[in-house]
Amino acid sequence: MIRLVVGLGNPGLKYRHTPHNVGFEVVDIVASRHGGSFRVSRKDRAGLAAVTLADRAMVLMQPTTYMNLSGEAVVPYARYHGIEPGEILVVCDDINLPLGRIRIRQRGSPGGHKGLLSILPLMGTNEFPRLRIGIDTGEPIDDLTEYVLRPFWGKHREAMERVCEGAADAVERVIAVGLTGKVLSEFNGRDFLAQQDSAAS
Repeated sequence: MIRLVVGLGNPGLKYRHTPHNVGFEVVDIVASRHGGSFRVSRKDRAGLAAVTLADRAMVLMQPTTYMNLSGEAVVPYARYHGIEPGEILVVCDDINLPLGRIRIRQRGSPGGHKGLLSILPLMGTNEFPRLRIGIDTGEPIDDLTEYVLRPFWGKHREAMERVCEGAADAVERVIAVGLTGKVLSEFNGRDFLAQQDSAAS
């Protein structure tokens, strides 16, 4: 069962609303839904929020190490508190998924994501769940680093807000019932933007 939900991103106002910070956004939503508030712990190098979900106490984390050093916050915290890799759900962006889609996996490679690349070697295993959020708008990308650190505005910002709400729903479901095949098929096959557009029409 999940005991720690880690949203990956970069601290500071300049990174708000950027594609790379959707992990932060999702855990912000989960915290607000369940009466949690983030407090920065210098010792843990992270913002932490304690919440109760599905009648179980758990912690939401936003590392303050910056994305490329996320593992330096996640792994020491988990080890100190006796949290196993399989009890950690990592939420992050994915340039290989279109905007509007998410993908939940029980394990896997980092896929080039710098935050996951930081966590995996320190944890010593890829056997930890992750929820990836698509950030590919379909428009040409000249510089990937610039793209993920440039805020979404307008229609793309509105779309990302919808997807982050849906991803927060997925986090709650995973915590409540686990990484079951039913949950994976429910969320991995969903186009959150198409559903919203259909409802609006």
